[in-house]
Amino acid sequence: MSRRADQPGGVLTAPVNKIIPFSAVDGFGNRTAVFLQGCNQNCLYCHNPETIHLCVGCGTCVDACPAGALSWAGEEPAVGAADAGCTAAGDSVISSAGSGVSVASPSDVSGTSSAGVRRVAYDFDRCVNCDTCIKVCPNDASPKIRNLTPEELFDQVKPFFPFIDGITTSGGECGLYLEFLTEFYRLVKGAGKTTYMDTNGQISLAGREEFLAVTDKTMIDLKAGTDEDHRRLTGRDLGPVTDNIRLTAELGKLYEIRTVVVPDVADSRKTVELGASLIAPYPEVRYKLIKFRKYGVRENFSQTPEPSDELMESLREIAWKKGVKEVVIT
Repeated sequence: MSRRADQPGGVLTAPVNKIIPFSAVDGFGNRTAVFLQGCNQNCLYCHNPETIHLCVGCGTCVDACPAGALSWAGEEPAVGAADAGCTAAGDSVISSAGSGVSVASPSDVSGTSSAGVRRVAYDFDRCVNCDTCIKVCPNDASPKIRNLTPEELFDQVKPFFPFIDGITTSGGECGLYLEFLTEFYRLVKGAGKTTYMDTNGQISLAGREEFLAVTDKTMIDLKAGTDEDHRRLTGRDLGPVTDNIRLTAELGKLYEIRTVVVPDVADSRKTVELGASLIAPYPEVRYKLIKFRKYGVRENFSQTPEPSDELMESLREIAWKKGVKEVVIT
């Protein structure tokens, strides 16, 4: 987990990759979208592969940064393994509270930092967002993260409140940081704004009453309609996703499910048939069908064809016939 309780003065934090002040595509109305770093899936067609892993401290980006926003922070002592629910994202980062500098903690796949490995420091104020570091990173990671407490993140987004309906957290996979989100959502709700969670559904929300109590809506990705397709696309099982869709729909906390349509990679018709059958009993839940677009994907997936308008319309027809009231194509 992101709580550094094993450190002197350890506090609850999460690695923030990016904040988009105003978004019309991340839930109801005008919303501020917060992207957290680290994901427990590795989708073949990921459009933000730099958000999958945390920095491993290889240093490739330090020499490449033209703005001098990245530097070596020196050696740090080893940090213990993260909470079992979050280890797939790797370890957290350690930040200097009140400063613009964050220090990325190198980690292996189990979430345990390597002793004696140098760490990359990121100066948020000097960064010009040229993304050179992302382009040269060999590890599907980004050093451009700030490790913030719930209160610090709230202070970052609060200036947008007069202009927005609420906050949406995404990633990466924000579900890796449920304890953090619970505290952050409390602050947002206390200010009269709504809280939405954009998630791949791999982290079970069953039994997470404290978190669900401060969560207005979820938006869950349905990547595939069969276990075989889902494992091939993401490396993970389909079951947790459908369980979360059923649970949040029953609780009235599901805003939409989303399927990225990738021709010849997964059986899109089976995916839509499954998704539609899950949400048809809940007329308030919409189905968003998203055209695969090659921009932002890894090089080895950049030649994958985009779906035709005819295919997208045929999938919408399937969802309608299954009883879904609202089907959106983007």
